[in-house]
Amino acid sequence: GDFGCTFTYSAQGGTNEQWQMSVGLSEDNGLFSCSIWRPQGKSYLFFTQFKAEVKGAKIEYAMAYSQAAVGAQSDIPLKQDEFETTETTVSHREGKFRFELSKLTIVAKTPRDEL
Repeated sequence: GDFGCTFTYSAQGGTNEQWQMSVGLSEDNGLFSCSIWRPQGKSYLFFTQFKAEVKGAKIEYAMAYSQAAVGAQSDIPLKQDEFETTETTVSHREGKFRFELSKLTIVAKTPRDEL
């Protein structure tokens, strides 16, 4: 529809890693969500950069994780200085990002039509 999510990255290593991406819209169409993750938990890719961009909405919340939850393990978030968030993008922070990414979650607010 009017909303989209694009994930671009550069990485080395990792053989046949499977990743998933899901997008969703709340029932009232007020929130758009985008998640990219590795269901097996930790990724062994060496990420040199990443960027997720939303179209048609403004980011309200974003979090990046070095390890995704699997079994009894919890999500392990990146340190706040490893990535940066703008109104429409979440991306690595040059010189601070430690090359690990296993999950990225974004919640964005959709524009409201005024009556």
